[in-house]
This record gives sequence, structure tokens and C-alpha cells, in this order.
Amino acid sequence: MSTSTSHAVDPVNQSSVPSGIQKKAPEGLEKTLPDSIHNTDPSKDERYVSHATGPSMVPEAIQKAAPEGLEKALPESIHPTN
Repeated sequence: MSTSTSHAVDPVNQSSVPSGIQKKAPEGLEKTLPDSIHNTDPSKDERYVSHATGPSMVPEAIQKAAPEGLEKALPESIHPTN
């Protein structure tokens, strides 16, 4: 049985599975994928959190709103993520 929606926490930013496949895959299949590939576990939702590993020059509100990829693209001297 197919569905019309994804069961991922954040289908755009926390899934490597193409949108069309997410929408057609049964929920059980989606949940068997590792959360690192297709996150269906709300407790592992990484939206609205900072990925900084130390003091950052970026205001906290912006850190929480920015996608992880943007945070990691900033120089370590401005926003450490390693």
C-alpha cells in the first residue's frame, strides 16, 4: 500500500531519499531505513538546534534557524562545528 506523504521528521533536510519515493513508500519501509539516511524519529529531529561545538560569533537564534550545511560552511573561527 502506498501513501501520499513522507513519514520523515523533515523530508527535505533530514532525508537522502527522493521525495517521490518517500511519498510512495509504505510507512513500515520508511521506518526500517537508518535515521541517518531518512529520519523518522522525532527525538532525533535536528531542526531548530545549533550544531556549534564551541563559542560562536553567530547569534543563537540564527544558529537554530540555519540549516546544518550552512553552519558547517562557516569558517571555524566564526562558528566552530568540528
